[in-house]
Amino acid sequence: MQILVTGGAGYIGSHTVLSLLENNYDVIVYDNLVNSSIESLVRVEKLAGKSIEFIEGDICDKGKLSGVFKQFKINAVIHFAALKAVGESVKIPLSYYQNNVHGSVCLLEVMQEHKVHNFIFSSSATVYGEENDVPYVETMKFGTPSSPYGASKVMVERVMSDFAFSNEDFRGVTLRYFNPIGAHESGTIGEDPKGIPNNLLPYVAQVAVGKRHELSIFGDDYPTVDGSCERDYLHVMDLAQGHVAALNWLNCHSKFSGVEAFNLGTGNGISVFAIVKAFEQASNKIIPFEVSPRRVGDLPAFWANTSKANDELNWQANRSLDQMMVDTWRWQLNNPNGYQS
Repeated sequence: MQILVTGGAGYIGSHTVLSLLENNYDVIVYDNLVNSSIESLVRVEKLAGKSIEFIEGDICDKGKLSGVFKQFKINAVIHFAALKAVGESVKIPLSYYQNNVHGSVCLLEVMQEHKVHNFIFSSSATVYGEENDVPYVETMKFGTPSSPYGASKVMVERVMSDFAFSNEDFRGVTLRYFNPIGAHESGTIGEDPKGIPNNLLPYVAQVAVGKRHELSIFGDDYPTVDGSCERDYLHVMDLAQGHVAALNWLNCHSKFSGVEAFNLGTGNGISVFAIVKAFEQASNKIIPFEVSPRRVGDLPAFWANTSKANDELNWQANRSLDQMMVDTWRWQLNNPNGYQS
């Protein structure tokens, strides 16, 4: 089977491409390389011992996208291509709606034109918003997202549902991620943020390796166990394998049509202070930090109910917090400047 992976050179995309190759899928990556590096795919090819077809292009470019579908016999699409920083989305919301929502509509239109019906969407726990209680369950109604990033994910999920209602051939899976961290155990691929990291663990790792002076912890007065935000952190390779499980699920349910949502997480909330302590233990480094004011768009705490993914996808997050820290530190030590090392 040939799988088109949009945004496949990025952090989660590259790890998923590796898992796909290891499970004998043929992969075509479509990426504009704005927030990613072609070097990630070079390394994935070496790890897998297999080649990847790569096309550089923007998800909003329907002409170029259509050319990809004409060139390859695509069986399914895994859609990662999007902007992803919560804080940034508050500052430049129009860019997020243009890339994340309009780009997804362009992709679905081209898929429909070429009669490709299998679609796996990279969604987010942010779709549950502020109104829902934890743990989050897939049957909950969409909440009010705390950022344009979260709103863009809700919009695309609604687009998928409306599209499925009008097209009985459409088979969509939306994977609601919690907080992926870590890196491949080889230390050769990992998270390589452009500029100042938007996510916690890359920032912690850059402080540990001496690239950053200290960590800012945004708020220590939340109603949580230690006052810092709590999140459901899962290893990126567990998350990558969740996409393979979703693809296998679609392959095994040939009569399914519509859209099905699955949470991908561990089911456990871990605080920011606990992450810092775990990383200090894994790296044998002290992480200097300062407490800063709360960040716009952050919720106090959330984690997943993963029963549905466990039961229906036969998937679960198996890697420990310690392994997430060790693998992150190995990646950072081996690649202090990311893919520019």
